[in-house]
Amino acid sequence: MLRNALPKITTSLPGPKATEIIKRRDENMPGAIKCGYPCVIKRGEGAMFEDVDGNIFLDWIGGVGVLNIGYSRPEVIEAVKEQADNYFHAMMNIVTHEPYIKMAEKMNEIVPVRGNKKKTMFANSGAEANENAVKIAKSYTGRPNIIVFSGAFHGRTAMTMAMTANKAYAIGMGPFPDGVYRAEFPYCYRAPEGLSEEKLVDYYIEKLETVFTEASPKNSTAAIVFEPVQGEGGFIPAPVEWVKAVRKICDDNGIMMITDEVQTGWGRSGRMFASEYFKEAGCAPDIMTTAKSIAGGLPLSAVTASAEIMDNVTSGTIGGTYCGNALACAAALKVVEIMEKEDYPAKARKISDKCFEKMNKWAEKYPVIGDVRGVGSMLGIEFVKSKASKEPDSEVVGKIVNYATNKGLLLEAAGTKGNVIRFLCPLCVTDEQLEKGLEIFEEAIAAAV
Repeated sequence: MLRNALPKITTSLPGPKATEIIKRRDENMPGAIKCGYPCVIKRGEGAMFEDVDGNIFLDWIGGVGVLNIGYSRPEVIEAVKEQADNYFHAMMNIVTHEPYIKMAEKMNEIVPVRGNKKKTMFANSGAEANENAVKIAKSYTGRPNIIVFSGAFHGRTAMTMAMTANKAYAIGMGPFPDGVYRAEFPYCYRAPEGLSEEKLVDYYIEKLETVFTEASPKNSTAAIVFEPVQGEGGFIPAPVEWVKAVRKICDDNGIMMITDEVQTGWGRSGRMFASEYFKEAGCAPDIMTTAKSIAGGLPLSAVTASAEIMDNVTSGTIGGTYCGNALACAAALKVVEIMEKEDYPAKARKISDKCFEKMNKWAEKYPVIGDVRGVGSMLGIEFVKSKASKEPDSEVVGKIVNYATNKGLLLEAAGTKGNVIRFLCPLCVTDEQLEKGLEIFEEAIAAAV
């Protein structure tokens, strides 16, 4: 059975069938939608997929965090089929459909935002969720500006390109919407040396205060938006003490705190949502967005906030044709049911323990590994030319990714310098698959150096 298989490469990559399909891709798709992996999927189960040439891959990218529950979970397939027998689509502005309501009820039960009564709206992608969260915050506060951070990735719409730090995702796309200002994110590995944990928080909060002084006064700021663990930025966790300080600034000045859990959500962090760590520490967000693994691969995203915030949104400013599609909601309801029943956050913690132990040993063994970090099983390894200089080494990352791919393990780079390898393996991975993947990964590091 594919879901229990191990990686097995039997052709050169890409294989003959994949080569032909990739050629058709090049002829018919924009080159700007890039793909550097020499494989074409035929079918997938669990953490594994088979390509059109019969090669079997262990997928540690998981659709960039979409497949926490894995490929082709039978119960999710059945839920979608059952919904499809009734209807595919009903737009919530025209005809109410119950899957949307049921999923909103579930979100309001489990999402760790402030407020005793919560409300949820759905959209189609993480970028849409983030853009709607900004609109909700602006509508509630009556203020024009937002603050985001260095290293952030929030999407590719006009607003979220402005919010995203790395402008490689936005070349030639300006001018961008006004009212988006940027502070420095607490990147502990690259913080000034010699700072204690307390002083580190003070240092980055002072950077945020500078933005209020020089760019957006507090009484003009609707929201502060950040990822609990930066994704594209290099899997950089937000320190809880820093979040506490941000929360106090928001409370003292009527600013909304928004957590972007597009990538961190759905068990990945060792909690259902990483914002649960903040709630436990007394600094829960006002608004939370999520997407990716919410529906096991169908397009769905969500924004959740208190009823007070949601009920103050100007009518007509949020919503959309496909938002909360019935098939996607049916899939999402089954995904949540499975994740709760099988305790997916616990799976993430178990995977994390094993990976951290192994990767920290690699950090002692290989001079190119500068830092191992993350929360739960959202792990990143930062590669450098030397531990002393911390100079980013994207070249060695390229070699590692290429070697691993040819051994049947898919890895992906991250970080603004492309020198971090991220771990987004489906949480349903078997112990044997995890061990084999770690074996290939270390082989790839050894080969690259």
